[in-house]
Amino acid sequence: MVKKAFTAEDAEQTAIAALGFVASDTELLPRFLAITGIEAHAIRKAAAEPGFLAGVLDFVAAHEPTLMAFAQASGARPEDVMLARRLLPSGDDRHDRSI
Repeated sequence: MVKKAFTAEDAEQTAIAALGFVASDTELLPRFLAITGIEAHAIRKAAAEPGFLAGVLDFVAAHEPTLMAFAQASGARPEDVMLARRLLPSGDDRHDRSI
C-alpha cells in the first residue's frame, strides 16, 4: 500500500487540530497565551497571520509530553507534526524553499 504524500493542506489541518487541542486544555492554553503574548480573545485574528499555525506546532513540539498527548488525541504521528511544521509558512516567504 502506498502512503499518500503529506500536503500543505494536511499540514494546515494538523496545525488547526493542534490549536484546538491547546485551546481545550486548561493547563496548556494559559501557557500558550503567556508564551505568545496573545490574548484569548485575539486568537482567531492571530490565526490568520503568517506563521501563527507554525508557532502552534512549535509550541506543541517543544514539550514532548504535549506532543505525545496531541498525537494520541488526534491520531497524528509525532513525526507528522514536525513535517507539518516544515510545510507551513513561518511568517516570511522562505517556507516554500524548505519543502
